[in-house]
Amino acid sequence: RMEQGAVRTGKGLAFRGCSHFRQRIICSLLSGKSIKITDIRLEAEVPGLREFEMNLLRLVDKISNGTKITVNETGTGVYMQPGSLVGGLINHDCNLDRGIGYYLEPLIWVAPFCKNPLSITLTGVTNNEQDTSVDLLRTVTLPLLRHFGLLEGIQLKIEKRGAPPLGGGQIHFTCPVIRELQSVQLTEEGKIRRIRGIAYATRVTPQIPNRVVDSAKAVLIKYQQDTFIYSDHYKGNTSGLSPGYGLALVAEGTVGSTGEDDNQMGGVVLGSECVAEGGSLPEELGRKAAYTLLSEVANRGCVDTSNQATVLLFMALGPASVSKVRLGRLSPYTIKFLRGLKDFFNIKFKLEPDEDTHTVMCTCVGIGFQNINRKIF
Repeated sequence: RMEQGAVRTGKGLAFRGCSHFRQRIICSLLSGKSIKITDIRLEAEVPGLREFEMNLLRLVDKISNGTKITVNETGTGVYMQPGSLVGGLINHDCNLDRGIGYYLEPLIWVAPFCKNPLSITLTGVTNNEQDTSVDLLRTVTLPLLRHFGLLEGIQLKIEKRGAPPLGGGQIHFTCPVIRELQSVQLTEEGKIRRIRGIAYATRVTPQIPNRVVDSAKAVLIKYQQDTFIYSDHYKGNTSGLSPGYGLALVAEGTVGSTGEDDNQMGGVVLGSECVAEGGSLPEELGRKAAYTLLSEVANRGCVDTSNQATVLLFMALGPASVSKVRLGRLSPYTIKFLRGLKDFFNIKFKLEPDEDTHTVMCTCVGIGFQNINRKIF
């Protein structure tokens, strides 16, 4: 028996429960190991997989070839035999119970290892409180991938905004394929050189994003004078089907992976976001997003909390040389993700707490993962 309930079954792994469903599906695709998940919400009032999880399985079937997915009659058990990642031109309607980020984040994890460059259009809810927004994936996650060798061709375009519950948003994501990743050395957090953000609004008065901007800047300007937040009011066909507004902030650091200013690689990028819920005031939302960003900066990590898992996965898949990254406080999801990487790839990270900065230095030697699906002619 393995850690956290993972059990080896021949060439595959067996799990119980619905937690970390995306992680297990994606790691199965990358490692080639089959998985069996049982007792999914067995004691819930409505047992089994939810519609948004079934929607994710349909997306996995679209981006791969030869993947066999079997769900039992009650929906409480899933068996998956992974095939090869093919990529290509894809259109997919995301379930409205979750944001587009729920589906786009795992696509970012596997897209570089497809047979063909991935070009996918996703429709649904672009911003919600539960999932990473498309704004942070575009402004924070994608720049992080430059450190691993994805320098050109990767792009995320927000074509329409879609607020919950009806959505109506649309994004287009393109990603090239690579043979292998590069090792990284992200050990110096540097200083924050500027703060940027976007306050968006759909189907509400244009004054609301302006109020959000004013309240956020009142907090941030005390810490960084170079602060600029764009106000973007969507109208007509690009505004989705439901009213809503929110704020996404990005703090850009001064150093790159080598500890020196590096325009090609980019410096440390930290992000925060806040989406309006029923009864929330624009001023409260702006202040909340600003203080959340300052909290990420105070963690003194080179990667923000929402992208810890992405960086650790790419470190594990990197070449057989040492990769090192400084993280702030590890989230419970990240801790579980590290255990999942050990289960699927048999890789261990060396975690060294730094008492002076209250950070954690994560070090590993990659498994030397290579893209065997990529065309070589």
